[in-house]
Amino acid sequence: MNFSKCLWAAVLAMAGFTLAAFANSSQKEAHPAGVNEQLPWFTDIARNSNFRYVTNNGLNGRKYFPQPMCGGIAAIDFDNDGLMDLFFTNGAKLPELKKTDASYYNCLLRNRGDGTFEDVTEKAGLAGETLGYSFGVAAGDYDNDGNEDLFICSAGRNTLYHNNGDGTFSDVTAGSGLDHKPENLLSVAAAWVDYDNDGLLDLVVSNYTIWSPATDKRCSVDNDKESYCSPTIYTSVPTRLYHNLGGGHFKDVTESSGLGSALGKGMGISIADYNGDGLMDIFVANDTERNHLFINQGNGTFKEEGLLYGVAYNDIGAVVSGMGSDAKDYDNDGWVDIAFNDLMAQTFGIFRNEGGTSFEYASHQTHIENLSRSFSGWSMGFIDFDNDGWKDFYSANGDVDNIRENAKQHDIMLKNVGGKTFVDVSEQMGTDFMTLGYHRGSAFVDLNNDGYMDLVVTALGEKPRILKNNALSQNHWLLVQLRGHASNRDGIGARIKVTTDSGRSLYNHVTTSVGFMSSSDRRAHFGLAKETNIAKVEIFWPSGIVQRLEHVKADQLLKVEEPEKSTAGALPRSPGNEHGPTLNF
Repeated sequence: MNFSKCLWAAVLAMAGFTLAAFANSSQKEAHPAGVNEQLPWFTDIARNSNFRYVTNNGLNGRKYFPQPMCGGIAAIDFDNDGLMDLFFTNGAKLPELKKTDASYYNCLLRNRGDGTFEDVTEKAGLAGETLGYSFGVAAGDYDNDGNEDLFICSAGRNTLYHNNGDGTFSDVTAGSGLDHKPENLLSVAAAWVDYDNDGLLDLVVSNYTIWSPATDKRCSVDNDKESYCSPTIYTSVPTRLYHNLGGGHFKDVTESSGLGSALGKGMGISIADYNGDGLMDIFVANDTERNHLFINQGNGTFKEEGLLYGVAYNDIGAVVSGMGSDAKDYDNDGWVDIAFNDLMAQTFGIFRNEGGTSFEYASHQTHIENLSRSFSGWSMGFIDFDNDGWKDFYSANGDVDNIRENAKQHDIMLKNVGGKTFVDVSEQMGTDFMTLGYHRGSAFVDLNNDGYMDLVVTALGEKPRILKNNALSQNHWLLVQLRGHASNRDGIGARIKVTTDSGRSLYNHVTTSVGFMSSSDRRAHFGLAKETNIAKVEIFWPSGIVQRLEHVKADQLLKVEEPEKSTAGALPRSPGNEHGPTLNF
């Protein structure tokens, strides 16, 4: 979130745009065979629903440092009806730092199942009238009661909402241990993770700096245009870690865990087992500071080893404006890779995991370098939009400020070609996808249970886009929904390997922390291309239990309960296979 670094390098940036334009023109892909060229991949269905939410960062005259960040998203089935609903965070009036009227309220949209959404914010108790400026949101069942809860990051107090199971939420922050943080700390993103594998979800919160309206600094370009100040003039702070003690109580273990020794300006958080030891590690993308990779030591502590693993800097040893991040296995080799986006004139970063011991900076050879140079990215992530079994690269884009000519930008979709390179297919995604704006949060979610991942995106001053995937490829798929018993109920941290009848291996793991300020669908998604049968599904639960299912059919929502012990061999049939309600909209 480097608010003015790129402004300082305007000439370089414009040169980058020109070079990238030539590079991009040679790396665009035509529609694959069998796909209807007349139809867009994505259609915005938000216009079919009546809801008030607009991402409101309170910009009205003077510019305040945090205002480029607003519009977090959570995909959450809050009422357990099998349909994923949507929650949005919102800003506040400045300098009051209060949600002074309904235009700043947060929003919960209930999925009706017919392509429309009902605004149930007030009924659910999630408007957040007493909150300050809200940023990111993390969805997870912290108390294992079967109902997904919400944690909201803010300038001001952070908030834990407990899902009561009756369509309402209660603010349970007071006395939870999450009600105290350093004064004026800007908390921007959070992720649920069971770092000690005790069956309870712990909480990681990325923080940006110490800031208040009273200490806000004013900056300008050419001494006449007000601009957002560079992050470098603000102090760096640590990512914070809270251990779940059970009973709705958390303990701040930032210092004792080792996270407190690494200072940064935290943005996206990506949770994964990067070295294959069965413990969840933490990657944090930082703005104008080196990235952090906290390796879990298995004793309640972490070591920050970003430099050792090769993810702290880009390939020339420089820090960038790290924004959103994601951790997925983009080349299907069984090892989780890392990606992040940043601002114009820089290039998005992709790091290939080399066997759990180090990462290779792969932006150049994958073509991400040239394809991303002219964009300022915020949220992002890997999404297999066409279900071919290769995870594609999405970025929500828009400049930090509204000064430059090309400040409003369209998002990009970069198609994964065999795990080796990416090509720009953004224009094929359709006019709704190519909308210009200051795009910020994003979430991947299957809203109609058709096995094709949909996309939800916020933009400053706009209603969100709810982009339905039109499933043009007709490829097959599998969605895996886990329910833990010894492990946390959400199954967060579980690793899943799918082996098709042809012998192809596909990998994913359960996490909701994807991109920036947002939580995606916790159900693990697998594109299967033209294959209709799965030879084996292997689930490596956080508890250490290993479960194997054989002869699984494609094109279903596979619901799996954690067994009491590891299966000695593959089961003849997978129990509990259920189709969710597949909806035609």
